[in-house]
Amino acid sequence: MPRDSLLPTETVIAVDAVPIRFGIGATLELGYELNRLGIRRALLVTDRNLRQFGFVDRVEQVIRDAGVELEIYDAVHVEPTDRSLNDAIAFARRVQPEAFISLGGGSTIDTAKAMNLFSTHPGELMDYINKPIGQGKPVPGPLKPHIALPTTAGTGSETTAVIVLDLLQQKVKTGISHRYIRPSLAIIDPLNTLSCPPMVTACAGFDVLCHAIESYTAKPYHVRPAVTNPAERPAYIGSNPVADLWSAQAIRWGAQYLRRAVYNPLDVEARSYMLLASTFAGIGFGNAGVHIPHAMAYPVAGMVRDYFPPDYNVDEPIVPHGLSVIINAPAAFRFTAPAWPERHAEVAAMLGINTAGMPVRAAAEAVADYIQQLMQDLGIPNGLEALGYSERDIEGLVDGTLKQQRLLVNSPRPVDGKALEQIFRNALRYW
Repeated sequence: MPRDSLLPTETVIAVDAVPIRFGIGATLELGYELNRLGIRRALLVTDRNLRQFGFVDRVEQVIRDAGVELEIYDAVHVEPTDRSLNDAIAFARRVQPEAFISLGGGSTIDTAKAMNLFSTHPGELMDYINKPIGQGKPVPGPLKPHIALPTTAGTGSETTAVIVLDLLQQKVKTGISHRYIRPSLAIIDPLNTLSCPPMVTACAGFDVLCHAIESYTAKPYHVRPAVTNPAERPAYIGSNPVADLWSAQAIRWGAQYLRRAVYNPLDVEARSYMLLASTFAGIGFGNAGVHIPHAMAYPVAGMVRDYFPPDYNVDEPIVPHGLSVIINAPAAFRFTAPAWPERHAEVAAMLGINTAGMPVRAAAEAVADYIQQLMQDLGIPNGLEALGYSERDIEGLVDGTLKQQRLLVNSPRPVDGKALEQIFRNALRYW
């Protein structure tokens, strides 16, 4: 049937999912999976900081015991940049492994995705970086097998079709998105997160909540313009009944277990459910997409001058991704709540807020209040001012956010430069 005989808006929900192996000790099944896939020569991508906890040695032994030849790349940069990714890509192009194994947080998994993409297909970063910053070319074909082993509960990168990076010269964070970028398999072992320090756990956990809340409140898929060619359908299609199931459960678990995971690092139950929440949120937002808080986060991270976060072993200023997202979230959700109060009120109930008897609008606005209180409880800095930003930076932050149109189109409430100015102003200080 011709496309023009159907509705002018989207009618199809496209669901892509990564196979998952979840559970305590799941790392030990990595060798089996490599043999099942027929892999004989692999590249392990990791963070050298993990060596002190024995994770790298343990995974290396599992791989070698499976009879797989192994190369290791451990120069992953926390919050990848165009420079760090180009270095990693050059390494992968020289080695040309049959498969990639990533052990680490979102930075490591995203670095492995980029190494896989650019060692499989020709091109440069700007060829695939999303428009309007890059050319936004589609990935021309499938990639090599990539098995992801997350060591943080936050980004959900083990399930998503996105690579996030900083462009150093432009001072902006951006991304590459395409369904071929998703890992082939995720092995999710709660024991791999036990060494994650409190602030890293908090920032990653807030990323989980934002992923899930943004995808649940994203503009619905069926009000977006229809695509004429299925190949042109974006990875982020808007909220839909399939993604909603994953996002809703991620919200519930995040609200229930994040505090425990931060305050009690050896609470294996809390670590397990935060990893599940991260994975579920990754499946939800990897299909539905995120919107204003994540769009605002990119310039907040890209324009950092002198902020050094606690518990992050870095030698240069950074705003960790989860922190750059949550710092804007209360102001952003206050802005979106009036556009879809019923959906925001549902989120409030998922967070554990007693909304019985509340007017819908009040329940919707309670989401921002909840997040703000949780930020205080877990030691998150008090707004953008605490990260070194001021009113003078708002124009640049707005300009950087407006470049993230693939995210902003997902907002349930239309947002322009003037609206973003006010949201950033409201995010400067909360209490």
